Amino acid sequence: MPQDRAVGQIVVPSVGWSRWGICALLFFATTLNYIDRQIIGILKPDLAKQLGWNEIDYSNVVFAFQVAYALGYAGAGRIIDRLGVRLGYALAVLFWSLAAMAHALVRFVPPEARLGDWAAPAARILGDWLLVIPMTVLGFSAARFALGLAEGGNFPAAVKTVSLWFPKRERALATGIFNAGSNVGALVAPLLVPWLTSRFGWPTAFVVTGALGFLWLAAWWGHYESPERHRRLAPAELAHIRSDPPDPAVKIPWLALLRYRQTWAFIAGMFLIAPIWWFYLFWLADFLSKKYALSLSRLSLPLVVVYLVADVGSIGGGWLSSWLLQRGWTVNAARKTALLVCALCVVPVFAASSVSHLWVATLLIGLAAAAHQGFSANLYTLVSDTAPRAVVSSIVGIGGMAGAIGGMLYAKFTGYVLEWTGAYWPLFLIAACAYLVSLAVIHVLSPRLEPMQFEAPRRTGS
Repeated sequence: MPQDRAVGQIVVPSVGWSRWGICALLFFATTLNYIDRQIIGILKPDLAKQLGWNEIDYSNVVFAFQVAYALGYAGAGRIIDRLGVRLGYALAVLFWSLAAMAHALVRFVPPEARLGDWAAPAARILGDWLLVIPMTVLGFSAARFALGLAEGGNFPAAVKTVSLWFPKRERALATGIFNAGSNVGALVAPLLVPWLTSRFGWPTAFVVTGALGFLWLAAWWGHYESPERHRRLAPAELAHIRSDPPDPAVKIPWLALLRYRQTWAFIAGMFLIAPIWWFYLFWLADFLSKKYALSLSRLSLPLVVVYLVADVGSIGGGWLSSWLLQRGWTVNAARKTALLVCALCVVPVFAASSVSHLWVATLLIGLAAAAHQGFSANLYTLVSDTAPRAVVSSIVGIGGMAGAIGGMLYAKFTGYVLEWTGAYWPLFLIAACAYLVSLAVIHVLSPRLEPMQFEAPRRTGS
């Protein structure tokens, strides 16, 4: 039972902590989500040497993940709105855990094998270009495609859960907390993966990390219910969760969401900033390895520092707008002020590729990663600020698809820039500008962050 707490001479009733337990489950799911996707970036320098990949080969593997992630994000949003988060989230984690483990199957493909060797008739018809595609690239691309398709369900499910379990004034903080799991996942991976790889080989790293998802599934299925059905939720906490005005009782077709400027504000924001985060995830280890001649074992510490700093930004960005709301600021002013602060903190990252000291570059990138996560926490919260709970997952899915499309385009761009020039500075310069541009577009599309206005269903008959 919740306990009252004394503040001075006033007794303030505590509404309970069950909603934060749900937030913890979202945090751990997001952690696992990022461990599974981060492995490829950490192993990239070693895999490229062992399997004979060039920069374009690696960008093709990343591209396959992004294509599937775009499809999975959009589809998962609608599926989760229909199935509910309890079943929908469980299915997403189940399938991405199996897909993560499936990467280990590529160990049975000889590194020198080419697609043309396995498809000679197709090679005669389609041309000699098939002969240069390594089978390991095809195998990793297939596994990454399956992983991306399933991992697309994480954020639509998590944001939907926050909209169900938290009032508006707490949603940015709750989103920042669960979104911090992405940093923890990206932090745990460089500690765990090099050790597993050095002791047991890279396939074991995929199997062990993928299997962790089954532990989360047991906890989720045993603990999660909607607030109205949750056995351990106190009436006071349920009243706190439901303290916002009720959503309009209307049915909203999926495509109809594209008629609203609030939807397009989220789409534009995701399209512009998500590719930068993907760039850090998939190329940061490679940048540090090449720029500062770091081995796989020496990469761990700077990567840990980057994502540890990013954790502070994720929670801090969500806390900032929630704190401003508590001080009487409007939702529009609080969210956009937090977005502006985060966008300005990204700007110094343009210098990361030109500094000569490892730790100066690490801290510049860490600050940018922290600001990204704070920006992202508030961007996700804009959806639940402006849309009914019934369509939150759908809008997050549409925006996430846009972010993944931007990510796959940026992945191909990155591959060609590095293959042709070997220079990282154009990529960091784009990263420095993306967030201010994103905020400007969001403000133009949704200057007041007004809630979506839906027409009530018409009555028929007399």
